[in-house]
Amino acid sequence: MFDKNYYSLVAGLREYTLDSDTKGFDATEIVAEILEQISEGDAAVVRLLYGYYDCENLIAKHAGRAAYNPLGNIPQEALADELVSPQSMPEAMATVVRAYAEPEGEDAEKVDMTIGFEKALLAAYYEECARSKSRYMRNWSDFDRTLRNVAAAAVARATDRVVADSLVGGGDIVDQLQRSSAADFGLRGELSYIDAVISAVNDETNMVEKEHKIDLIRWEQAGELAAFDYFNLDAILSYLAKINIVARWSLLDPKRGREMLERIMAELDGKDMINKQ
Repeated sequence: MFDKNYYSLVAGLREYTLDSDTKGFDATEIVAEILEQISEGDAAVVRLLYGYYDCENLIAKHAGRAAYNPLGNIPQEALADELVSPQSMPEAMATVVRAYAEPEGEDAEKVDMTIGFEKALLAAYYEECARSKSRYMRNWSDFDRTLRNVAAAAVARATDRVVADSLVGGGDIVDQLQRSSAADFGLRGELSYIDAVISAVNDETNMVEKEHKIDLIRWEQAGELAAFDYFNLDAILSYLAKINIVARWSLLDPKRGREMLERIMAELDGKDMINKQ
């Protein structure tokens, strides 16, 4: 159950977007404004959505890389301390971090240390998402993990690497990706986007174009998962999932970022029209 509906907030989402352009677009400001207007419980779910970027940032810091995504909840200056003594992340993720900070400690007994820090942390993140009170958060994270796994499996196969080494988490689809020798991994009947992902990986030599095609799949799913949500937390999460894609493309390709921004505005107008009927 949701704490409340957010009629005024959802009605104002288009205004947040309209105030931005690809030059001055700041997704972190949009997220901050939304967090100020929702309940504490719902804010925790929004922060969980952005926990994926915490994983990226912690993985980069652990590997000694300077990369940092400002969409993460944890400030860049706090990453080093978090890797020693985690205070700002869900317990499943914190357990992984503590295990790698102290390999001889009791937390290491709860974590599969053979798969490496990156895969262990991402698997823990998706486990947390699977327990979310939000239906959207559960479904989105399951889709996101599956999409990333399918893309990773297709790349691994195309480059003659071991598919299992690239996959995060477990389950039937992960097992199928590891076992199947079929062109579609035997998943055509289960995943509507499987052919599009494999085509993007196999047929597109331009890395940016490949990522764009995969993000278009992500964009469509972001909307479909909240097709009948209008004023609740799931509607906000759907909007933010798209804002995150816009933020990425505003950096990679400003023209495409602007096109996606305009698409959000058009979709919000359409939703307003439906609500007025």
